[in-house]
Amino acid sequence: MSNPQELNPQTDHALELHQAIDSGSLYEVRQMIKTLPTAGIAHLLESSPPKTRGVLWQLIDKDSEGEVLQYLNEDIQGQILSELNAEQVAELTFGLETDDLADILQQLPQQVASQVLEAMDEQDRHRVETILSYDEDTAGGLMNTDTITVRPTHTLELVLRYLRRHESLPEMTDTIYVVTRDDRLLGRMPLLTLLVSDPQTTISELMLEDLEGIPVSMEARKVAQLFEQHDWVSAPVVDETGKLLGRITIDDVVDVIRDSTEHSLMSMAGLDEEDDTFAPVTKTARRRALWLGVNLMTAIFASMVIYLFQDTLDAVVALAILMPIVANMGGVAGSQTLTLVVRGLALGHIGPANSRWLLVRELGVAALNGLTWALVIGTVTLVWYQDFALSVIIAAAMMINLITAALAGAYLPLLLNRINIDPALAGSVALTTVTDSVGFLSFLGLAQLFYL
Repeated sequence: MSNPQELNPQTDHALELHQAIDSGSLYEVRQMIKTLPTAGIAHLLESSPPKTRGVLWQLIDKDSEGEVLQYLNEDIQGQILSELNAEQVAELTFGLETDDLADILQQLPQQVASQVLEAMDEQDRHRVETILSYDEDTAGGLMNTDTITVRPTHTLELVLRYLRRHESLPEMTDTIYVVTRDDRLLGRMPLLTLLVSDPQTTISELMLEDLEGIPVSMEARKVAQLFEQHDWVSAPVVDETGKLLGRITIDDVVDVIRDSTEHSLMSMAGLDEEDDTFAPVTKTARRRALWLGVNLMTAIFASMVIYLFQDTLDAVVALAILMPIVANMGGVAGSQTLTLVVRGLALGHIGPANSRWLLVRELGVAALNGLTWALVIGTVTLVWYQDFALSVIIAAAMMINLITAALAGAYLPLLLNRINIDPALAGSVALTTVTDSVGFLSFLGLAQLFYL
């Protein structure tokens, strides 16, 4: 069986680098960094505490700083950029792809970003400003304006001569786009077809018209879904008139998928996916304080429900012992449904056409599981306390809360999504409030009817 560290060589690099830094062998550290790809260096920076991170950044070759920067999360990017002036930022980001440069500029104060743009040549500045004019979570914010276009009347020989005049092609170029004189998208010409076909053939004879451009305002999440469904390497972006504006490549889509996954995971705990793992104590505490406050308010609300039945609890002490079971089971059952629905919404699997079917299915699952575990907890309670009424009460409360949890877990994310509130962020807190409150209310309310 493989050693876990062998499966993650970054772990070995991080350990060796940190040991070398602690021993003061900075020359050795510099040489080790030179052997790593830029993405690997970025990973090491993100995996290092602030003090070590500062040393590592100073040892990176100046020519590689910009490429490393583009792989860092926004929090760390902001920390590094905040210590640079406009001239230094312009020098650091020189040569980056326009979409990557636009992402970096969005982390800067408006004044500094403007100064960086002024330092560019007119063509590059226009390209970056075009991307910056769109929301970063849309196709326009993802696209790169560096594309190769040809006319349908051109011959393949002419296009090949044109391509050979360039030292390199834009990264991820698998297709050349065919456009009119006013840049309206007509079709595409795969490079493979271009290379193996008769040079005297015209583009119009071989071009494919099977690919419609992605609307520039389309959400990044939907763009990622299209790439996944069609196995695209790149895709054109067009405006409302069909004019080609740029293209999106698979590396940008991978970033969207990764960010979406991290967002869903971190939002469940009220955290930001761009948070620095090794951020200072005060900064981390400040970011978490708000979410803890929200949770405190919901906990107080659930406690107020319990307070309404204080006399019942005083009369039957066993209720206080059994009460958490009902709320906990409802919370777990609701979380299962909530997670499923949030995932379905993120993947585009759930919509008005099938949400009712999903709700009925979840109610059926809740009823079956509720009946099963209600019988189990009812039997356990009967054996434990020799009180038939108490066993019936907890069994009934369990059924009520599990069915309520299924309804809340299915409907809450749909409702939040409809009113443009992130269900991954707000869903878990709302669900916990519902399942705790209904669990306590049903259990203690039934107990009050039976005992008082």
